[in-house]
Amino acid sequence: MDKHFSIQKLKYVFYTVSHPVDGYYWIRHADKGSVPIAIILVVLFSFSFSYNRLSASFVVNEIDPRTVDSLSELGGVLLLYALLCISNWSVTCLMQGEGRLKDIAIAIGYSMVPLIISFNLATVVSLFIADGEEAFYYLILTVGIAYALIMMLLGIMQVHNYSLAKTLATLFLTLIAAFIILFISLLIVDLINKVYNYFHSIYIEIIFRM
Repeated sequence: MDKHFSIQKLKYVFYTVSHPVDGYYWIRHADKGSVPIAIILVVLFSFSFSYNRLSASFVVNEIDPRTVDSLSELGGVLLLYALLCISNWSVTCLMQGEGRLKDIAIAIGYSMVPLIISFNLATVVSLFIADGEEAFYYLILTVGIAYALIMMLLGIMQVHNYSLAKTLATLFLTLIAAFIILFISLLIVDLINKVYNYFHSIYIEIIFRM
């Protein structure tokens, strides 16, 4: 437990946020990152996203709080996180990427920190702004999202030792791989459902005939 949640590991998260190039380099080459911490950050982002949808001022938020299901959104965020990690790993294995699956998980997970901060800060700021001052709210979100994307880009580039151009190409292929994996998964689920319904109908038929 101490190996994954030590003070040094926690401090290194904020070092990576402020020094993403060096931070991600040492995550790959000195094993300074932590997968459990990365997963916790993804969970915290999901709750921050739900909190924003639930509590942001009506000036910037038209969502009915009764339609927000935090647990469903958490499941969706974790599924998307796993899908991105697996898709990137599968693509980079074919493109001489040096990063391991755990390095990719850490790179993406640590990039959630700017999103966590910006979504919570924007939610609080929204409670104090009046109509016509929405720009402050959207500026905070835009900066947080932009910095998170930059961190993710630098993280993938560093853990795989890629150039910027190759990293961008890899991320594009990652999205394609994610859609392919999702499509195949849906086909498998549909097939399993049809097989189950087939045997269930046979079972019901046998029960009625007996």
